[in-house]
Amino acid sequence: MASRYTAAFRAEAVKLVLEQHLNVPQAAKQLAMPKQTLDKWVKLTQQGKLAGLDQHRVQPVDELSAELARLKRELAESKMECAFLKKAAAYFAKESTPSTRS
Repeated sequence: MASRYTAAFRAEAVKLVLEQHLNVPQAAKQLAMPKQTLDKWVKLTQQGKLAGLDQHRVQPVDELSAELARLKRELAESKMECAFLKKAAAYFAKESTPSTRS
């Protein structure tokens, strides 16, 4: 039996669940399709097994932990740079203001 759903339709259906956070029964009802079919597509997409939809594959925890650590380091570095620039701006603003004391 030939597939009655195009790849584009499958992609949009899966996006409803994964990106717009509709639950499978709601999305299936909205698309007038069996919820079992949509549920199967979502699971296959998350496993990277549904052709054309692998951009929605769930990242392993190790990758997410590494990315979180990298982002925390980057944030700490940015905060230090910001603090330094604030101090430098205050120093130069103070230095460029003529003294009013005699």
